[in-house]
Amino acid sequence: MRVLLVEDDDGVADALVEALEANDHRPSRVARGSDALLVHRHFDLLLLDLGLPDTDGLEVLRKIRKVSPVPVLVLTARGDERSIVRGLRLGADDYLVKPVRLGELLARMDAVARRSAALTGPKDRTVRIGDVEIDLEGRRVVVADVEVLLTTKEFDVLAALAGRAGTAVSRQQLMDEVWGDAYLAVSRSLDVHLAGLRAKLGRPGLLTTIRGFGYRLGPGGADDRTGT
Repeated sequence: MRVLLVEDDDGVADALVEALEANDHRPSRVARGSDALLVHRHFDLLLLDLGLPDTDGLEVLRKIRKVSPVPVLVLTARGDERSIVRGLRLGADDYLVKPVRLGELLARMDAVARRSAALTGPKDRTVRIGDVEIDLEGRRVVVADVEVLLTTKEFDVLAALAGRAGTAVSRQQLMDEVWGDAYLAVSRSLDVHLAGLRAKLGRPGLLTTIRGFGYRLGPGGADDRTGT
């Protein structure tokens, strides 16, 4: 497996590269988040430290998740609950706190790779609900054979819901995915973009508000707008 190790500590990186090579992986190492963003597409799995010299590893993860489904296993000394929760909500496939036993790391890598292979097999990346088509790769939305122009954030919100069509998605999860951190995102911004989506799509009932929780994209009853 081609593994990209994003680690700024030379001692830790050298030991991990040696161990990975000894277990039939093909590791490469970069020390900066900016380098990881440039080359991550060439690898089957990323081992990502969070304490990088040029940017926070969670920001690297957020940017990668906007463009790639490559499996990411966070490997860091940062073990506080908020960092763990943020990492997983931003799309990390697993999260390990240093120091970690080599056997466990290798097993977690294999498990993440298996799950990713199961999820990324051939599939249609266009979500169709009635006469609404959402092309997640091309970032296009067509309603009744007419393309609807959305802002970048409107599409990001719609894509986050379309990727789980028919499933309830919490407000916090939407803000985490679209703005990067629900603690920093302005809740009112989500409301504004959802209102814009409803108006542009023109399909009442397509986007359902679940009072006190979040939203669901897909057929359902009338919107309960008191939950926004």
